[in-house]
Amino acid sequence: MGMTGTSKSRVSISEINVTPLVDVMLVLLIIFMVTAPMMQQGIDVDLPQTAPGGVQPNEDPFLIIISKSGKVMAGETEVPKDILQSKLKAIFETRVNKQIYIQADRAVDYGLVAEVMGEIRSAGITNIGLITLPKN
Repeated sequence: MGMTGTSKSRVSISEINVTPLVDVMLVLLIIFMVTAPMMQQGIDVDLPQTAPGGVQPNEDPFLIIISKSGKVMAGETEVPKDILQSKLKAIFETRVNKQIYIQADRAVDYGLVAEVMGEIRSAGITNIGLITLPKN
C-alpha cells in the first residue's frame, strides 16, 4: 500500500501577538493620566486635637529637657550632645521602662530636637514621647 493522501507540513507561528499587550498598556496609560492630577493636589485633612489626658508610665519616666538657650538636661544634669548617646546607654542598661520623654521649649529650633531624638535612637531607645500642653 502506498500513501494515498497528500501530507501537509504544519508550520508553527513563532511571532508574539502584541495587540492585547498594546490594549492593556493603553488602558493603564489612561488610568494613570486620570489619577495623576489627583495625587499631586493632595487631600485636605482636618486633624483632631489632642486630649488633655496622657499615657501613665509604670515607672518614673526619664526626662530630657531642652532649654530655650539650647542646653540639654538629662535628669538633673547638663549633658553635651556629643556624649548623650553613651550616657543614655549606661543609664538604660538597668532600667525596665525603656521610655524617654522630651520636654523642649517652644522657641527651640526643630533641628536641635531632631538631633537629640537621633542621639536617643542611636542609643537603642525607640520609645520616645514629647511633652506638650493640652489645648484649651
